[in-house]
Amino acid sequence: MTSENRQTGAMPDDSGAAESSGAPHDDAAGETHHEVAELVGRLAEPGEMDGAERRRLLGRLSRALATGAKKAKESGVGRGRWLADVFMAVAPRIPVRDLETLSAHHHGLIGEALADDLARTAAKATMAVGAIGGALAAAEFAAPPLLLSTPAQLVAETLVVAAIEVKLIAELHEVYGVQVPGGGTQRAIAFVTAWSKQRGVDPMAPASVTLALGTAAKTALRNRLMRTLGRHLTTLGPFLTGAVAGGALNRAATRKLSEVVRADLRRHRALPPGTS
Repeated sequence: MTSENRQTGAMPDDSGAAESSGAPHDDAAGETHHEVAELVGRLAEPGEMDGAERRRLLGRLSRALATGAKKAKESGVGRGRWLADVFMAVAPRIPVRDLETLSAHHHGLIGEALADDLARTAAKATMAVGAIGGALAAAEFAAPPLLLSTPAQLVAETLVVAAIEVKLIAELHEVYGVQVPGGGTQRAIAFVTAWSKQRGVDPMAPASVTLALGTAAKTALRNRLMRTLGRHLTTLGPFLTGAVAGGALNRAATRKLSEVVRADLRRHRALPPGTS
C-alpha cells in the first residue's frame, strides 16, 4: 500500500471451491493483475474525475477483469477466491497519504473535521462509481447483446469501491494517530482485514496485524467482496433506476463504514487536545 511520503503496507469464491495448489501465477496472470491494479489505483485517487474519463477507465478495467476471470475459470479457481486474489494484488498499490499531506489536501483541516471531510469525499467517490456503473448497466439493459459484459462491469465496480473504502480506513488511521506497524504489504493486509470485518485496526492486538491472510481472514475477505458485489446487482435496472440505486447504496455503505471505523479508532487512541 503506497503512501505519498512513505510505504504503508485481492474477487468472487464459490462455496466449496478448492484451495489454490500454491503454484505461482503465470506471466499472463501477473500482467492482468498489474493492469487491474493500475486502473483501480487511478479510479480510487482522491479529487474530481471527469465522468467520461471514469467511464473509460471502468470500461478498460471491465475488459481486463473479463480476461482474468476467463483464465481463472480455465484453471479451475473458484470465483470468490479469484476475486480475493485480485484484490490482494491491488491492495498494496492503493495510494495512502500521511497526516501532513491529508491536511494539506483538505484545506488545512485536522482532527474530527478532517475525518469528516475524508468520509464525505469517500462516500461521494463510491456514489460516483455506483452511479456511472448503473448508467452503463441501464444502457446495456436496453441492448441485450451487450448484457454479456455486465458481470465484468459489476466486478470492476466492486473492486474500485473496495479500494476507495480501504484507502479511507488507512487514512482515518493517520488522522487518529493509530499507527499500524510493518511494511507496505503487511499494512495492506491489516487494512484489507479491517475492511473485511468493518472495523479499525487495533495495533495492540497481535491478530490485527499479521504477515499473511489466514484462513478466517481470507473467508471474511471473500464474503465481504461478495456482499459488495451483490449490492452492485442493483445497477441492473432499466433506464436510470440502476444508476440511482447503485449510487445511493454505495454512499450509505461507505458512510456507515466510516462511522464504525472512527468509533473503533476513538477507543484505541483519542485525538490530541485541540484537534476534536
